[in-house]
Amino acid sequence: MQVTDDLGRTIEVPQPVRRIVSLAPNLTETVFALEAGDRVVGDTSADDFPAAAKSLPHVGDVLAPSLEEIVALHPDLVLATNDLNRRATVEALARMGFAVYVTHPQSIDDVLNSTAQIARLIGAGPRGDAVIAGMRERLDALAKRLSGVPPRRVLFVVWTEPLMSVGKHTFLADALSRAGAQSVVDIADGWPQVSFEYVLKLQPEYLVFAGSLRDANAPPEEQLSKLPGWRDLDAVRDGKIAVVSSAIDRPTPRMVDAIEELARLLHPEVFAPGAAAGGGAALIAPETSTEACLACAR
Repeated sequence: MQVTDDLGRTIEVPQPVRRIVSLAPNLTETVFALEAGDRVVGDTSADDFPAAAKSLPHVGDVLAPSLEEIVALHPDLVLATNDLNRRATVEALARMGFAVYVTHPQSIDDVLNSTAQIARLIGAGPRGDAVIAGMRERLDALAKRLSGVPPRRVLFVVWTEPLMSVGKHTFLADALSRAGAQSVVDIADGWPQVSFEYVLKLQPEYLVFAGSLRDANAPPEEQLSKLPGWRDLDAVRDGKIAVVSSAIDRPTPRMVDAIEELARLLHPEVFAPGAAAGGGAALIAPETSTEACLACAR
């Protein structure tokens, strides 16, 4: 099957695809969501969802996988992402004759499209159609519920030391928008480093952390108000700290769960009473079917 990947590369994928090596956690998770996890013969040491991904043979880490171990697994298809994998790795595998499909999602629609394309490549089209239809239905329902609701101005904290956020041309910025939020960081770069002075001038309504403050290399919530810089933010003084599932960081079908969670945290007034807790404490999303993903890394 001849296809064009997200980088505009034309590749030929042997059919049927029986053996898959995934070089990024989100791609492994996507294949499992397509009910083809039994065909993944290797992944990286960062792959942690679903649980079965942890027990697969690892080919190294995301940035520097072992080419020798990939070759030894005889994959029909190698899945990579431009966001995490090095181009040199992709080119080396391509020179060896392997079909390497590279994703580069910059919006939620891109996530949907790449999921559909992967499903087509591995012969899981019907399952892919069902997954994507479910995602679109939930996103459309959320958009209707938030229609006319002013977005919350937020700072999404990717990392705290140094302080890093998210650029406006990323799937994560799109996810924030669909949750009824707008990033105060008006920078095009994917994962910009910003200064506290910059953030203090913007004064976001909410700080948003993915997974937990510990995962984001931040001190516990109660200590933020005591730290220079952080304590000068209105959001910290007002206790407007939203902690959402780390699934929002990962471009997979599961990120829709996290988008819905964040919408409930930022706009409890448009959801059923009790959907989010307030009272000046950090706002923690209610338990959902994805509570296991709270410890996931992007």
